Amino acid sequence: MTMAIDPRIGPLFQTRPHSNRRVVMTGQVGVDKKPFLEEVARLAESRGDPVRVFHVGDMMYAEAPDVRPGRILDLPMARLHALRRAVFKDILAQVDTPATVIINTHASFRWRHGLFPAFDHDQMLALGADVYITLVDNVDAIHERLTREHDVPHTLKDILVWREEEILATEVLANAVRGHGHFYVFARGGQTAIQSLYRLIFRPQTKRVYPSFPMTHVMDMPAILAEIDEFRAALAAHFITFDPADVDEKRLITRAAEALQRGQKTFTLTVNGREVTFDAEEVTRVARDIDAQIYARDFKLIDQSDMIVSFIPELPGGKPALSSGVERELQHAWETTKEVYIVWQPRAEPSPFITETATKIFRTVEETLQYFQQKGYLTSFQKALFEPGDRTEKA
Repeated sequence: MTMAIDPRIGPLFQTRPHSNRRVVMTGQVGVDKKPFLEEVARLAESRGDPVRVFHVGDMMYAEAPDVRPGRILDLPMARLHALRRAVFKDILAQVDTPATVIINTHASFRWRHGLFPAFDHDQMLALGADVYITLVDNVDAIHERLTREHDVPHTLKDILVWREEEILATEVLANAVRGHGHFYVFARGGQTAIQSLYRLIFRPQTKRVYPSFPMTHVMDMPAILAEIDEFRAALAAHFITFDPADVDEKRLITRAAEALQRGQKTFTLTVNGREVTFDAEEVTRVARDIDAQIYARDFKLIDQSDMIVSFIPELPGGKPALSSGVERELQHAWETTKEVYIVWQPRAEPSPFITETATKIFRTVEETLQYFQQKGYLTSFQKALFEPGDRTEKA
């Protein structure tokens, strides 16, 4: 099979057809990558895209039947290293296939041995993956899974640190092996996230979009929230979307502050379908860390997108629901030379700070999609496949 040389990365690696790409998927302990990837694989198979998923953790346990479940990281480093290399050697022997290959693994671990890598550079070079993706999830969701499924002592601060370490290690690996532009942070969401991840892996020519919209100060406005959901769904129906709302940790901080104001030391949230009790003071102690990660992560999501599309609804009285966060996102996107599109609904005209940093401004979502069709970003124009408040795909 003849393959084109990618001039950005030289002759070491060759670009493969979309039908047999190689993907490395990482994520911290507790993010629960396996069922999420299996959903993506089922979607791919249903659309005629053959795929093979290798779960490195499961393969290591199968290779070492004497190791009790959940205890593999307690092995001496020499045996753990040899076991991982043996499993990855088996994977490398099977990746030359017409199917797309997804390897579910970790980039790093922080355990009793300290912080250490979960890969070998020479084997990653031999793999030559086309794309590297770190899957992330809400800190409360990670905490719930670790408490329910894993014997892993941890704090909320630990979870936040592990997430940053996994992102950084994967990005460094991707840049070292493949070069800039092959690494993505991806939030573990619902059906629309599965659809977007499918496109990122199997339809990478699809435009990548960062949906921007107000969040915190419209939380008590159900009509506006419904409009925002419709906007998000319309973009998710057509593009690869890196939706900032797929990781929503501000509610944890808000609920902790409310509990402390009531004089309560704990509060309860429904997480992954279960009632989970949190220490309000512990959440407050990591509030700055959560905010810092939101700030950094949202900018990273913009950086890995082709364009930003911002939805500015109208508040009662005709004023724009324009938050400082949205303004900062628009400015960052413009300064990093992204295409910047704005759906402006308020009667009041946008300020020069909006108009001077926008590629184009529209009045409705439908008008925006029609323009994207004219630009060739859509294969065909249709209304959103999702209804407001319903994140389940219908077509």
